[in-house]
Amino acid sequence: MLLLLLALGCLAGAAYFLGEIATLPARERAASVRRAATYGRFRVLAGLERESLRNRALVPLSQSLAGMVLKLNPRTSSESVALKLQAAGLGQKISPTSFLAAKGIFALGAAGLSLVLIGSAGSMGLLFGLFLVLVGFFGPDYLVNIYARRRREKLRAALPDALDLLAVSVEAGLGLDGAVAKLTEHMDGPLTDEFGLTLSEMRIGESRSEALRRLGERADTPEVSSFTRAIIQADQLGTSLGRILRVQAADTRLRRQAAAEERAMKAPIKMLFPTVLFIFPAMFLVILGPAILNIDQIF
Repeated sequence: MLLLLLALGCLAGAAYFLGEIATLPARERAASVRRAATYGRFRVLAGLERESLRNRALVPLSQSLAGMVLKLNPRTSSESVALKLQAAGLGQKISPTSFLAAKGIFALGAAGLSLVLIGSAGSMGLLFGLFLVLVGFFGPDYLVNIYARRRREKLRAALPDALDLLAVSVEAGLGLDGAVAKLTEHMDGPLTDEFGLTLSEMRIGESRSEALRRLGERADTPEVSSFTRAIIQADQLGTSLGRILRVQAADTRLRRQAAAEERAMKAPIKMLFPTVLFIFPAMFLVILGPAILNIDQIF
């Protein structure tokens, strides 16, 4: 019965889309004739033309799904989702509404698949279906967090070289805006994109302190936040930017070296578990196998 309902739903959707495609030329000709007949007389009606399928159906559907996801998870808001996407470098590609709608689509698809599994596999299908629903709902958040973590690592790795270039440019006589522009010309990567966005904000009239504060919020790393606070303080107190940039570059390199040493010290502990699970059993089998066979022959 459930498969029959799904088949009928798919058939109805296919019939609708076929009807839209089949009647599209006739509707376009009718719209052209209507515009030609009313040209010059009813200019106010020009904005009342038939909207596309995306504006009529897909956009309201995505907004409804996004609202449903926000109701299911009250702690989440569109602003927090936008910050997550910006931290992952996806803010220019995916809007918060599209991301939330994708979560809703994945969860609904997993729920439909779980209904099919319940009808065929019973209780095991129910458990697996619930697992699929959880993966569909929380999986996109997990992927965004992975992208954000990788992007933060790239920001930390590129920051010392960027600070050296800024220090050289400032000591050569350029202002901070010119030094940032020089940085965007000679370097690539996520950090360069963030500095380019900060430079664009300053050029359109945003204050330097506010643009740098937003840079620290978007990057969400201690090194970049420390750099932005130091530059804002130096700008307010009127101290030398070149010396502060040199100190910040040296401090960032020390932090990066300390983080590398910390990861190196954690490596033996992480290697212990695969060693115990995969290497020790094979080694014990090779060492104790002949002894076990000899004992078996003795008894």
